[in-house]
Amino acid sequence: MTIKVHHLNESRSQRILWMLEELALAYEIVPYQRDATTRLAPESLKAIHPLGKSPVIEDNGRVIAESGAILDYLARWHGSGSFAVRPDAEEWPSYLHWMHYAEGSAMLPLMLQLYTMRLGEAGAPLQPRIEGEIANHLGYIDASLKGRDYLVGKTFTAADVQISFVLEVARAFGKLTPYANANAYLDCMHARPAYKRGIERGGPYSMGA
Repeated sequence: MTIKVHHLNESRSQRILWMLEELALAYEIVPYQRDATTRLAPESLKAIHPLGKSPVIEDNGRVIAESGAILDYLARWHGSGSFAVRPDAEEWPSYLHWMHYAEGSAMLPLMLQLYTMRLGEAGAPLQPRIEGEIANHLGYIDASLKGRDYLVGKTFTAADVQISFVLEVARAFGKLTPYANANAYLDCMHARPAYKRGIERGGPYSMGA
């Protein structure tokens, strides 16, 4: 049965397409467009999952939400562990950390930046703290990538797909320039053939705020 991806433009669901291409899995895209003014997902997504968020996949009657959960599910359930790390492996704690860290910590200040930008002067008092947190997280990621091609071990994993979205958003906001390791890493991720195929399937992906 073909996996169905409920795909919102300019969103986290693009990395799900990337993972599906890495795994060479058959999938169908159900496209959704953000509201041109609010940039929010359409209400129709709530018919698929109560949160009305993307990404969501349907697979053999299962409805699975949350980027990290979907990536790990695809790697373990459909990839025989390809691009995942076994719980008994030495690198597993690191893999687990990066899979949760991306959305649990690193994305928060970037999302706050997005929302406060829309407030104009009203959001100005929060900017120093937000900027400090963005620098804190990007500095941590950059240092972790020093001398490395991938985040975990010596091979590409779902953790690389998961963290790449954080760096894409940071680059879109003009925050990634000082971080040479993270910049080079993101360029390498974008050069992967599966990433390019995912973009071709998913449509334009500028990450413009």
